[in-house]
Amino acid sequence: MARKLAVIGAGLMGSGIAQVSAQAGWDVVLRDVTDAALTRGTDGIKASYDKFVAKGKLAAEDAGAALGRITTTTDLDAAADADVVVEAVFEKLEVKQDIFRTLDSLVKDDTVLASNTSAIPITKIAAVTSRPERVVGAHFFSPVPMMKLCELVRGLKTSDETLARTREFAESVGKTCVVVNRDVAGFVTTRLITALVVEAAKLYESGVATAEDIDVACKLGFGHAMGPLATADLTGVDILLHAAENIYTESRDEKFAAPELMRRMVDAGDLGRKSGKGFYEH
Repeated sequence: MARKLAVIGAGLMGSGIAQVSAQAGWDVVLRDVTDAALTRGTDGIKASYDKFVAKGKLAAEDAGAALGRITTTTDLDAAADADVVVEAVFEKLEVKQDIFRTLDSLVKDDTVLASNTSAIPITKIAAVTSRPERVVGAHFFSPVPMMKLCELVRGLKTSDETLARTREFAESVGKTCVVVNRDVAGFVTTRLITALVVEAAKLYESGVATAEDIDVACKLGFGHAMGPLATADLTGVDILLHAAENIYTESRDEKFAAPELMRRMVDAGDLGRKSGKGFYEH
């Protein structure tokens, strides 16, 4: 019997999750609030499949079959019969809670409700539902078709069954899972990279070293594939600033207090690769 996945949000993360899931045999409904957003998402999926076909990593017929397993909609009711739902919308608690509140009244009793949040506590998202034991974090990494990691996060009431089913889903689409057993803001990966980026930005802001030298120090000194400031540009300075603010609000730990420079960069629109300028010119 076919497995059905609903992905809420057709941005880079949501479309990536839909892409790898359809390729793995899941029937996927991709939902966003506008047709334009859905078109951008599916165009990105097709372009990605085409690249894999051109490189000989995916057969053309398999790419076509995977695309055929993806349907799109602006209607959240389309998630009603999904076995797993993954929410991948903007990192704002109120937005996520509104979605989960509605999903709670729509989906089957045993549906897994997963959030792709990278920093917001799962327990806060689950609190608006009548089934907090069915809510879990499933934090994928961008670009989803390339990055092998999925961070599974237990909310305070997430059941063992829900965690196991989410792991089964993530592994079925080719991911290696790590489990976060305590629902701290930022989990493991976002806390680590955010702390490093914030400290690197403080060193750069105060003139201790150039962005290039800070990144080279991390690459050659620690064996990192990419330095923290280059990572900020790739991820989005605004995204990492928002993550730092979420973690600092929850933890009051000063190492997550972003420097003024990052705020001014976001104010000025210097967001990294997506804007053409961040800590580096692109």
